[in-house]
Amino acid sequence: MKLHKISQQLASNPIADIPKAVYAALDGLACEVPQGRVAITCGSRGISNIAAITRAAGDWLKSRGAQPFLVPCMGSHNGATGPGQRAMIESLGITEEAMEMPILASMDVVEIGETFTGPITVDRNCHEADGVLVLNRIKLHTCFTGPIQSGLMKMMTIGMGKINGARTFHKVPTLQKADAIIAMGEAIIGTGKIFAGLGILEDGFDQTAELHALPPDEFITEEPKLLDHYTNDYFPKLPVDKLDVLIVDQIGKTFSGLGMDPNVIGRRGIHDVPDFPTPKIGSIAALELTPASQGNALGFGLGDCITQRLYDAIDFEKTRINAETTGDMDRIKMCHVAKDDADALQWCADRSGTDRWLVVPNTLHLGSIYASDALVEELAEHPLCTVKAETAEPEFVDGRMRLAF
Repeated sequence: MKLHKISQQLASNPIADIPKAVYAALDGLACEVPQGRVAITCGSRGISNIAAITRAAGDWLKSRGAQPFLVPCMGSHNGATGPGQRAMIESLGITEEAMEMPILASMDVVEIGETFTGPITVDRNCHEADGVLVLNRIKLHTCFTGPIQSGLMKMMTIGMGKINGARTFHKVPTLQKADAIIAMGEAIIGTGKIFAGLGILEDGFDQTAELHALPPDEFITEEPKLLDHYTNDYFPKLPVDKLDVLIVDQIGKTFSGLGMDPNVIGRRGIHDVPDFPTPKIGSIAALELTPASQGNALGFGLGDCITQRLYDAIDFEKTRINAETTGDMDRIKMCHVAKDDADALQWCADRSGTDRWLVVPNTLHLGSIYASDALVEELAEHPLCTVKAETAEPEFVDGRMRLAF
């Protein structure tokens, strides 16, 4: 099969000087910096420049008289243990040595109230601090839609809530999750422990594009505006609405909470909740799990086929814990396991045909992709696509596909 290299003209707006931008954003806050211990939340996602952003935020707090420390805040991720969650942020470059701040990692929580969702819990280290700087990327969520999805409010309710908070949130019916994240977030803000939030927007090339510092009383009003801005101006999408086959070279937590972003592939994987209207894809094959995911393959069940290599990389206990916490077990249902990449592509071809194919590196980086012959004319007319002269036949080394994205 001949594949054509396609360039998507995604939005590109990289910040040139990360520390300077962090200082500028935080300098705009009108609220007083706590003169004591301030926790900085650290998630599990592979956010661009996350180590530099975290270090700069800590340095800014120190310059204002605070004593910052770092808290892994990621719900049930990495086995739902303190050491596991510490190891996760360290794998992202957030170490005590690099940050020059201590890391306090545990699963101990404090119950701070209750809403219609049930008891609300907060990480004890965050609760006992003099303030919390909530740091997270603002983007579309993989489980629900609403004015507030993945961002500062999610970091408080699920991240700071540890596995308890994650379970409380995810047991809420999907259609009520948008209300739940607001209700739980309001209760946490009401404790007076949240000093501020630093929201990160990334452009279509996974580059840090904007940093927005918000006082806690503006989280609920301003985060929806930032989400709309991200969705309309930065969010990368597939350039077609109908495919026979999508080949995803890598999946993992560094790209999406579900390994493959449902907002990109059109599949939610939530029982009794319809998939997105588009794109419609006949077969999806995932070839590899990123090492940075540390075995958590939540979302592999959104595909129809995985390779033996990906299967062997799965830590099924970590994946089970994460899936049970989210409540959506369909997302880890076993699919076909191909012996290698070549076998996976052949299985997809036999199942769904060879006409409308896309091959992507992952669901986050969609600036450079490959398309089959049948899509070339359509993509040549797409306003955001350029069909390159470069073509390639998939090559396999020991059964593993080699394509230069």
